[in-house]
Amino acid sequence: MAAVDQYITLWEQHHDLLDSRSPEALNRLRPDAVESLRKHGFPTLKAEDYRHTDLGKILSPDFGINIGRVRIDVNPSDTFRCDVPRLSTSLFLVVNDAFAETSGCRDILPDGVEVMSLASYARSNPAFIEKYYGSLADISNPVVALNTLFCQDGVVIRVGKGVRVEPAIQIVSIFRNDAPLLAARRILVVMEEDSEAKVLVCDHTQTSDVDFCSVQVVEIVAGKGSRLDFYDLEESTARTSRLSSLWLSQDADSEVLLDSMTLYNGVTRNEFFTRFAGRHARLRMLGMGIEDESRRLDTYSRISHDVPECSTDELFKYVVDGDAVGAFAGLIYVAEGAVKTEAYQSNRNLVGSDSARMHSKPQLEIYNDDVKCSHGTAIGQLDERQLFYMMTRGIDERQARFMLKQAFMSDVIDGISLQPLRDRLKLMVERRFAGEQTACSSCHVPCH
Repeated sequence: MAAVDQYITLWEQHHDLLDSRSPEALNRLRPDAVESLRKHGFPTLKAEDYRHTDLGKILSPDFGINIGRVRIDVNPSDTFRCDVPRLSTSLFLVVNDAFAETSGCRDILPDGVEVMSLASYARSNPAFIEKYYGSLADISNPVVALNTLFCQDGVVIRVGKGVRVEPAIQIVSIFRNDAPLLAARRILVVMEEDSEAKVLVCDHTQTSDVDFCSVQVVEIVAGKGSRLDFYDLEESTARTSRLSSLWLSQDADSEVLLDSMTLYNGVTRNEFFTRFAGRHARLRMLGMGIEDESRRLDTYSRISHDVPECSTDELFKYVVDGDAVGAFAGLIYVAEGAVKTEAYQSNRNLVGSDSARMHSKPQLEIYNDDVKCSHGTAIGQLDERQLFYMMTRGIDERQARFMLKQAFMSDVIDGISLQPLRDRLKLMVERRFAGEQTACSSCHVPCH
């Protein structure tokens, strides 16, 4: 049986139960999702955009899916968030695939901001969910189709017109179970006109000896003149797989920062599909991956400049060691009428062993001449001259390599506008390069 068939069969056998546990605003897209999976299946390694990620292999294990919404006990004292000093956040949780709140999480949210369970909001405000849920994410995408077929809950963040959210909103997604589990996670962010917010999403796994798979879809609507920083930090385990597909639409004069950071993982594929829908919008996209042992990280991005006078600045960096595999494929598309576009794309990589592999494929597709666009890639090793210089100054080779790797990631880290998060990430990257285990589990937070 092909991997996709087990999910189609699961839906055919249990769609009545699935629909009965979910609001109509989510159920209405499931028939389209299953038809997409029947038609397209999961792409193989022969597909151009999936040459380094075998979705069928990742999804072939017999993961459980909590269709019946069985309560899975999670000890609140074991539930954590990133220990970011001096960064006060409104903290919410996604436990496997179910929304949960922490005590006092709404106390510092200003009026005009809603952070809600997707299922609850779909029942109380179905018109809003029907307007935005699935409006950006293409159902023909296999990650989107699988997520949409089994999604029963998630997070809605709605920031009203002219509202500024301070401090940041933090979403901590946690895997915790005694048996293998697949979670269909969904995040919907709607930034209304002239609004401003910072959102930090952290992925963690608490049960290190169990296989998990996250199939996640994020949809972000950035209204006219809005400002959004969206940080995505993954610290999971070698037995956790993650398939994430993010879809962004920016209206005129909006500014968005997307920052994707993979520090610990098993197998990860992160997709980014962004489009400009109004003039003078600006996008900055940053990313880093630290891969060793047999970990794998695959990043795919497609940025569509469909209107004039918008700008993109994209930078992804990898450090790949051991038997790890990294991959980056990015396309910046500039439509015929999108004059005065400025778009820059860069992928820089360090490979630290003979058995590590890094694949890079930056691309530009431009249909007019009145643009400023460039792309570039580099794959190399640490500069032996710099190593020698540092060693002549009394620094041993191990420490010198550690310091050069840290310096290599500095411009990605420095792009974070949240100073406490920037400081914390420097420490986390330092510990990661030093070979320490996950350093992001020191805070205990009560939930209800």
